[in-house]
Amino acid sequence: MQAKYKFQGWLGLDKDSANGKMVWQDYEPKSFEETDVDIKITHCGVCASDIHTLRSGWGPTNYPVCVGHEIVGHAVRVGSKVKDIKVGDRVGVGAQSGSCVNQKGDCEMCADGLEQHCPKNTGTYDSKWPNGSKSYGGYADYWRGQHNFVVKIPESIDSDIAAPMLCGGITAFSPLTQHKAGPNTRVGVIGIGGLGHFALMGASQALGCKKVVAISRTSTKKDDALKMGATDFIATDEDPKWNRKHRGSLDLIVCTVSSPKMPLQKYLSRLAFNGTFVQVGAPEDPIPGFNAFALMSKRVKLTGSMIGSPQEIKDMLKLFAEKGVKTWNNNMSMADANVAVVNLEEGKARYRYVLVNEKNLRDETRSKL
Repeated sequence: MQAKYKFQGWLGLDKDSANGKMVWQDYEPKSFEETDVDIKITHCGVCASDIHTLRSGWGPTNYPVCVGHEIVGHAVRVGSKVKDIKVGDRVGVGAQSGSCVNQKGDCEMCADGLEQHCPKNTGTYDSKWPNGSKSYGGYADYWRGQHNFVVKIPESIDSDIAAPMLCGGITAFSPLTQHKAGPNTRVGVIGIGGLGHFALMGASQALGCKKVVAISRTSTKKDDALKMGATDFIATDEDPKWNRKHRGSLDLIVCTVSSPKMPLQKYLSRLAFNGTFVQVGAPEDPIPGFNAFALMSKRVKLTGSMIGSPQEIKDMLKLFAEKGVKTWNNNMSMADANVAVVNLEEGKARYRYVLVNEKNLRDETRSKL
């Protein structure tokens, strides 16, 4: 059956698109397979990854590109081999849309439920499907992709709240659960932006960690951080002795900053014996070096984490729904995607932008009358 709708979206045609110069155009999605789902998009979060990709910051982008990988909408076409999703379901998809699971592969990562680390990872945009066609993201009217990475949205979570959870939320929350953060864990969160605000709420509101320290350069976001659940706040630019005062006081640090200009040596000194530093922000340039004794003296671990598996996303959504954890977001019209990208780069988001596709929302309202 041929779909009776067009695939249109905001396309970046070159590096300048990151400066608010995306253009609305038609594009050709992957050919529909019986394992696919088409989503009529109502909401899409704006992620820093979108900007990195639009400007080829992480490497050459395959233009034209339609970014956006925090997608929520309703399933409008479902392949015959899809058993867990039906037409009309409210669903979402995050930063990953495929792995070797879609190709009947059996890599170690997929076998262990860690599909996000599969060497055949298909990103939701600027990537390739097994048949060689390009993947396109959610600054658009529709999205098409494999059902394995499409998740149902709990009824108690509004679509605009859910969208940023599908990448930003799981990226910040996954390292907390990986390293078993809980009531006896002392957690530090570096960077109080889109990712950081999820890490703070995840550690405090969802997991009930006994100590949650927000770490930022200045105190401009202190009040917000405390409202999100932080028990303490450190402004590194405002207190030259912050490192000495708080040495060895944390069990786990989640670093969300995407700037290579970070005092990594000082951050590592904050960790207690057997502490763990997890990098989730992805700078375009190498992170700074550090003295090996920062690791050796206290058996500190330096590691990283990337998004989360479909099951992790489902578990997080369920827990956030139960605990009432909600995104701090500002909604903008899908028509204003260029403005949202520029504003995000200028640090104006408090703390996530979500693009709302009003046309698709109006269609849904009419269909229910």
